[in-house]
Amino acid sequence: MSRYCQIRLGYFKANFLTSHVLKRHVLTMARSLPPLNALRAFEAAGRHESFSRAANELGVSHSAISRHVRGLEDRLGAQLFRDLPRGVALTQAGARYLAALSPAFDRIAEASEVFTHRPAGQVSVDTEPLFATNWLIPRLGDFNQRYPEIELRLGASNSLADIARYEADLAIRFYHAGPPSDDLPLVSNAPLYPFAAPFLVPEPLPPSALLKLPLLRDRYEDTWLEWAIVAGSDETPVAQSDWRLRATLAYAAALAGQGVLLTSADVTQGDVDEGRLTQCSDIGFRMGSYHLVAGEGVMRRGPVRIFRDWLLDQSAPLRSISR
Repeated sequence: MSRYCQIRLGYFKANFLTSHVLKRHVLTMARSLPPLNALRAFEAAGRHESFSRAANELGVSHSAISRHVRGLEDRLGAQLFRDLPRGVALTQAGARYLAALSPAFDRIAEASEVFTHRPAGQVSVDTEPLFATNWLIPRLGDFNQRYPEIELRLGASNSLADIARYEADLAIRFYHAGPPSDDLPLVSNAPLYPFAAPFLVPEPLPPSALLKLPLLRDRYEDTWLEWAIVAGSDETPVAQSDWRLRATLAYAAALAGQGVLLTSADVTQGDVDEGRLTQCSDIGFRMGSYHLVAGEGVMRRGPVRIFRDWLLDQSAPLRSISR
């Protein structure tokens, strides 16, 4: 072999060995990550903006959270929290770091759930009484059969649950003028129609005749005037009494044949199917919608996401009513 060939062969060998060593070095080089416990402590404390709540969530002491966070700040060379007279608040750097870390923890949790049997736990849901009684509860048998490992705790109230204080994970609430935020999932926007007991209104009536019957009014609103306008009636709805009922009591009065009630198909479907109520007119209108309100961070939990998906699947027909 000529001297030139030997030199070229040596050159190629050296290049191959160098590139192979560099490639192995890159592949085996460890990520430069802070301790996982410190990241978990910061992420929980940042979400709550409270070391005490983070400690409760992770099952450790307040001092452990503080120690992890201070150690992380030293490692990063940045202040993540500032002290307040009562508690702590994220700095701008801390808020940016939290915005990057929380989605990463969410993805890890979701990826890990694939290998678990089925997410188990509790989900607390607060909804309005009439919607709970007439629509949600009759369908809970399906949820319990599908997910027996999830304990559903249902509450009913007319006031919005204080999600921020963990009174409920989720709340189903009716908004008259639209939800306060565009990211609240729509549960139902079913329109309102007049309903009554069949023995009171055996067949659909024209608006003028219907408005002469006893009209049941909700305690918080009077929708009959708006219905009369939509129906194009010259009749003015006349209240037989100043007494107004809560929605659940007004609904019971309608079942008892004491008057006609404006309400939606989402809460009347069962009673219409069983012949206890009948729709008195084809004229209806929309005046609001039910939306799902979630507490901050609760969607990180598998059981909560399962209930949300089940609820939105079950309520899909209520969002497809065109009238």
